[in-house]
Amino acid sequence: MKLNNTLTRKYEEFKPLGDVVKIYTCGPTVYNFQHIGNYAAYVYWDLLVRTLRADGYKVKRVLNFTDVGHLVSDGDEGEDKLEKGAAREGRSVWEIAKFYGDDFLRNYDALELLRPDVIAHATDYVEADMRAVDEMTKNGFTYETEDGVYFDTAKFDKYAEFGRLDLSGLQAGARVGFSNEKRNASDFAVWKFIKPGEKHAMRWDYLGRPGYPGWHLECSTIIHEELGEPIDIHTGGIDHIPVHHTNEIAQTFAMSGRALAKYWLHCNFITIDGEKISKSLGNVYTLDDLAERGFSPMDYKMWVLQGHYSGTRNFTFESLDAARARRLAWRNRIAMCRQGIDDTSDGAYERTLAAVNDDLNSAEAFAVIDNSRLSLSDWKKIDELFGLRLVADTPDIAEEYYALLKERAEARAKKDFTKSDEIRDKLALAGISVKDTADGQVWGYLR
Repeated sequence: MKLNNTLTRKYEEFKPLGDVVKIYTCGPTVYNFQHIGNYAAYVYWDLLVRTLRADGYKVKRVLNFTDVGHLVSDGDEGEDKLEKGAAREGRSVWEIAKFYGDDFLRNYDALELLRPDVIAHATDYVEADMRAVDEMTKNGFTYETEDGVYFDTAKFDKYAEFGRLDLSGLQAGARVGFSNEKRNASDFAVWKFIKPGEKHAMRWDYLGRPGYPGWHLECSTIIHEELGEPIDIHTGGIDHIPVHHTNEIAQTFAMSGRALAKYWLHCNFITIDGEKISKSLGNVYTLDDLAERGFSPMDYKMWVLQGHYSGTRNFTFESLDAARARRLAWRNRIAMCRQGIDDTSDGAYERTLAAVNDDLNSAEAFAVIDNSRLSLSDWKKIDELFGLRLVADTPDIAEEYYALLKERAEARAKKDFTKSDEIRDKLALAGISVKDTADGQVWGYLR
């Protein structure tokens, strides 16, 4: 496998650190429904895990649920997103986290994504967060202000490297929330104090005051507790590079003196009809919204995998319809295999695996599939690699439909084309197509 490593900005051969490949994926902030742009990232990282396992590696992956500490901006001011969700719906923050966390997993499973080995809720690691801040403080990387404990980025001389940041040109408050007590514009809160009278349902006592961990801290802490640093691969979105992931790297070094990850992978954004996904534009679609228009989670997953994780992707319903048609065409090739027609292989699976080993190039892999011969055994391996339910959604037809096909063949032999057409229409109502070929009648699926 070769990967484009954000850390080095180089295309590198993947070499694991140990016997088990350790992967961490930045997960959802569970305060609202996730839209289709959010789920695209998890489709890409699912392919990463599936490819590594196909290559014979053992993998341990951790995914976090942010259920506290993520403010409405990446800075250190504003309302916690969970508090905002609770106020919006008149429920407790714990109810909000549970409801939207469960909804995320419902859709995660509908997309046939492999469950992580560990799903880590940020609120389960608060005591570990406190220990982490203690370590950073002991090592001289933090200072206390009226509103929290801040990381002193001047103490970490490599702070700007990962995000290629221009710290000299950074003005106070331009990237993170403004605080008169901050020593540097790039400093960030690892722990926030709750001010007297401030409403914040999730609170823990630390340093003699109620408060809660900063959003950036949870990932460093969870990785430290569940995987141990350094890990092999850290994944996330490109928006995480200049702030969230930069801060994670700094925190981990301050805690342990070690690097956080050897390889960093970042996926790009998805636009919809050429526009950024935005509530104001009315283009925030969920998987349930797609279902109302007749598209399955597998249709959407097919669309995602037709492109590359690092490329810009523009979603349209026309392109989704084309992805659905492509998946149906593949399923009907499987139907041919089930009937003993074209159930041959020309080594396509090996070429498909080679394509995704080239920086998860599923687009190239799909082109291989389109232009190759695959046996039913190959298709099963393709399903293991991409999780598209191709074989499961293309079962052999029931005996009653085989009986109808036999009856239709007899009608055609008698040149009773009216009856033949009636049977064809009856099969179509059941979602089954029938074609007359040199090999006789061949059935397939219409949807």
